[in-house]
Amino acid sequence: MIPALAILLVCQLIGEALVRTLTVPVPGPVVGMALLLLVLVWRPSVLGAVKTTAQTLLQHLSLLFVPAGVGVMLHLQRLGDEALAIGVALVLSTLVGLASAALTMAWLMKRTAQPADKDSP
Repeated sequence: MIPALAILLVCQLIGEALVRTLTVPVPGPVVGMALLLLVLVWRPSVLGAVKTTAQTLLQHLSLLFVPAGVGVMLHLQRLGDEALAIGVALVLSTLVGLASAALTMAWLMKRTAQPADKDSP
């Protein structure tokens, strides 16, 4: 379990280091996960070592949300004061996300559509 946890943490550390070095506007753990994906594609044998540890972490994922919940409770007054702005931002970002997904899907469907047979009715 310790070597697998070390692999996960080293991938995250390298991701953080790359993001800070290259000043890329992407979270370090996301880059670390992409790096882990590359490692798993390059060396599939690593999957066996990492799988059980990753499953254990996922089983206890709810514990990792406790600090975020404490932060929300700590700033509950501020969230209440800015509820309208937060609500508008959530609704607009959801609509923009849905619209962009729908437009992308329509574009991809047009692009990959088979040409219609002229002989068929």
